[in-house]
Amino acid sequence: MDALHFRKIGNNKIICELCPHECSLKVGQKGICQTRINEMGSMRLLNFGVIASAGLDPIEKKPLYHFYPGSKIFSIGGYGCNLKCKFCQNYEISQYTPGHNIPSRELAPTDIVQLASQLSQNIGIAYTYNEPTVFYELMYETAILANEKGLKNVMVSNGFINTKPLLDLLDVIDAFNIDLKAFRDDFYKTITGGTIEPVMKNLEKIKKNGSHLEIAFLVIPELNDSNEESKNMFKWIAENLGDDTPVHINRYYPAYKLDKPATPAEKLEELFEIATQYLKYVYIGNLRNAKKGTSTYCPSCKTKVIERIGYLTQIKMLNALGNCKNCGYGPIAILD
Repeated sequence: MDALHFRKIGNNKIICELCPHECSLKVGQKGICQTRINEMGSMRLLNFGVIASAGLDPIEKKPLYHFYPGSKIFSIGGYGCNLKCKFCQNYEISQYTPGHNIPSRELAPTDIVQLASQLSQNIGIAYTYNEPTVFYELMYETAILANEKGLKNVMVSNGFINTKPLLDLLDVIDAFNIDLKAFRDDFYKTITGGTIEPVMKNLEKIKKNGSHLEIAFLVIPELNDSNEESKNMFKWIAENLGDDTPVHINRYYPAYKLDKPATPAEKLEELFEIATQYLKYVYIGNLRNAKKGTSTYCPSCKTKVIERIGYLTQIKMLNALGNCKNCGYGPIAILD
């Protein structure tokens, strides 16, 4: 199948315009993501419909805490990524492609929507597990069909995508969780193989569009856990995206090519306290028995409106509009 978002530059060369890498490809060459190849001057997909993992997950696992809390969502992912994070937590699928004899199956957009429609208590489809940008065409076609069936669409992404593809997605994706991996470009360049500026611009575009947005920040000891850097990040989020943007401060565990010790709980709690100086909704993730940062409180009257214990979620003090039942503040969450 032909890919979207590329241009021909003569002599059968092409430039992929899907993400900021903008790989220049000669005939037979693959892009950095290893999912697109130049076949005689046209960009062909190597991964359309190739599914590595699929399942019905709690929406909180994405993580999304303010988008239909307590619901379930059919989640799919494939292979490949357009970044090369040394700390990748899903490297088994994100850093490999279908040619490596890894189990997979093929599903067309109609198949995915049909499966999602048959699941009870399912609100929609989440494009997740690996980086959805690299299976953009499948995601886009599926999301259009899902919308027609009244299903919600969620993208869990690194945010490293070009403007035109993102703008097209904004018409069909209802909610985003975007990784903001650090607040320094040198971290992005040396640790992830990308750059931070496109991600920051895309966060602003998503928020300006009115799409639901939550941010995940994986805290890695000695690499991106500086209190000052984190404070600057939280302040930027509040000033440019709004202080109502939920932020998930997540614990890192050794994975892939990085063998630093897991993030201390004390560091997560320290950054949580800093973040709450600027943001209304801050959470701690990937940490068992966290002492704080699990439930949602009304920013106005401090009533606990959503209680979470692991993935068990109970809506306690929100009305049908997602407003606090005690003082009327809101909306705090999207419920319907």
